[in-house]
Amino acid sequence: MKRIERINYYENLMDRIGAANDALSKALEAYENAEPLCDELAAYLAGKEWKRDFAADEKGLLPKDLRRGVLSEDGAYNVLEEHRTLLSQMLELAAKLV
Repeated sequence: MKRIERINYYENLMDRIGAANDALSKALEAYENAEPLCDELAAYLAGKEWKRDFAADEKGLLPKDLRRGVLSEDGAYNVLEEHRTLLSQMLELAAKLV
């Protein structure tokens, strides 16, 4: 590889790494901000209100056009489990790269 080619190549690598760093930084901030939301959702799922809301849905007492994914037995738990899985993947990656 000639000098100009080499410099351009590594300049491009630097740009790609910078873009990846920016994207990860934003994603990590969003992930960290989601942590208290996960705690709040988990508390709702474990509480009496969720059970009452679920029962109301079963009885047809909720509006037909109401989004109710949180009342599915697996939907909310799957979102929380995916959050934990991503945390585990981040820890594994960090251990591998450090």
